[in-house]
Amino acid sequence: MIAQVNKSIVFSPVDIEISYKKQNPFLSSLKVKCFCSSRLSQNAKVSHSGSVQSPIILHSTRISRVARTDAQRVLFDYLHCTRNFDFNDAEHISKNSPHFIENLLTKIDNDKDVVRSLNKFLRYNPINEFEPFFESLGLRPSEVPLVLPPHLMYLGDNDMLLENFHVLCNYGIPRSKIGRMYKEAREIFGYNYGVLKLKLLAYENLGLSKTTVVKLVSCCPSLLIGGVDREFVNVLGRLNRAGLKNDLIGGYLSAKESYDWKRLIDTIDFLDKVGYSEEQFHDLLKTNPVLVFEGSGKKVYLLFGQLVKLGLKVNGIYSLFTQYPQILSAKRVKNLLRGIHILLGIGMGVEDIANIISTQMELLCSTALKGPLTLRRQFKDKKDNLCQILIQNPLELFRLDSKSEAESSKILSSRGPTNKLEKTAFLLRLGYVENSDEMTRALKMFRGRGDQLQERFDCLVQAGLDYNVVSSFIKQAPTVLNQTKDVIEKKIACLTNLGCSIDSLVAFPSYLCYDMERINLRFRMYIWLREKGAAKPKLSLSTILACSDVRFIKYFVDVHPEGPAMWESLRNTPASS
Repeated sequence: MIAQVNKSIVFSPVDIEISYKKQNPFLSSLKVKCFCSSRLSQNAKVSHSGSVQSPIILHSTRISRVARTDAQRVLFDYLHCTRNFDFNDAEHISKNSPHFIENLLTKIDNDKDVVRSLNKFLRYNPINEFEPFFESLGLRPSEVPLVLPPHLMYLGDNDMLLENFHVLCNYGIPRSKIGRMYKEAREIFGYNYGVLKLKLLAYENLGLSKTTVVKLVSCCPSLLIGGVDREFVNVLGRLNRAGLKNDLIGGYLSAKESYDWKRLIDTIDFLDKVGYSEEQFHDLLKTNPVLVFEGSGKKVYLLFGQLVKLGLKVNGIYSLFTQYPQILSAKRVKNLLRGIHILLGIGMGVEDIANIISTQMELLCSTALKGPLTLRRQFKDKKDNLCQILIQNPLELFRLDSKSEAESSKILSSRGPTNKLEKTAFLLRLGYVENSDEMTRALKMFRGRGDQLQERFDCLVQAGLDYNVVSSFIKQAPTVLNQTKDVIEKKIACLTNLGCSIDSLVAFPSYLCYDMERINLRFRMYIWLREKGAAKPKLSLSTILACSDVRFIKYFVDVHPEGPAMWESLRNTPASS
């Protein structure tokens, strides 16, 4: 029994140290190491400050929020004032290393003045600066010990690491993404001065925007090792041949994924060999990029293989993908495979199943079916009769076996390419998550068919805005796409005629939501006021348009003696004159 207790209890070195200090004040400088199981001692790593990086640490007291805040402030002062860290670096590290802060607080008595106690501790116990640094870059506490450089404890001792870290930060890569980059491509942090910046610019020289390069190297840091990745250049070339702009690739990438560019090329070649034209490939990527990019094309092979086994002809499968690109979402694939399993379970022939899939693909993907037993019970296990009925009228499958009668009737009543499916496919391309609350709200806010929304979206991209930027501000102001393409084009033309850059929409996308009368009237008044020297030469769109009529008259009309008369004149004069 005693042996079992010894195995189950692990003492923290901090607990023992604190208890010794309380019981023996004269032994406050003595640090007593912990007694632990052999498994723990093998995994534990002792830092230069005496902290233990262990998967299990039992703290004697809970740490309050006030104590954490005080500890963050002390760590900031230590890094910035004592160790001469840059202000932004010190602030980010102190606010984004909670595990290190927690371990630091276990070194002192939290019941006393935390600021004073920690300052005293840090005065005599320098920390391993790499620990909070790597944690602040997004690495999990369990990953930090794996990347700590041996025999170093000061960040300044690794000047190339800091130099390349600052290059990435200054380029626009979020600090929280840099930890993953260090873990997957540590070589790039050893480059000499100026090398990493040149590698980033090399990808911009391929025709990619800075925003796209940031997303690209965050997902695939290995692209920065060696020269420009040939396989990636080949992918861009194939996208260009299909009529897609280079920056569109930024909208296809996910920060949670890793990409194998060679496999992507193989996937595109595979589609090419089986007869996909450049135009079809273009349409496929526009409607559902997940087919090619998620899993670097793995989904293509998996689904193709399963449908080929059923006896569907290759050309027929490509036709289905083109007609129903949404079938590759996780939920729809699950429904489709379950439907195939049910038809096999009732003894239907492979050719008949292939025929039902070809004609009822949308229903099979959209409907959750119960199972073959449900169908058998309704027909008293008469398989032949059941198969014959379903072959003659496949819709009976969805009436008899749907998990939800309401769901089934709703789907059956909306046969054909539905507005909701088209709209959902468009929103998925914008980055919304399928079946999420955000997607549900978006479906209600966006008005129009999926192809109409896509046309309006493309109008903004063709006007000169970055694809990813448009995706972002459409989420901020979804009503922008509730206008016709002609109206959007008129407002963009009005903006450029007023001498404003198209990029000004990035800061204020809601400009496109205001009616033309308000835009013309207010800008004509502002231009007149500017010519009179009574207004600043450059004001933001939001300053002119977003304020109320009362506020506009106060600051843009009444500021000049002739303002009210000019305002009335403009209101009574059409914009064209």
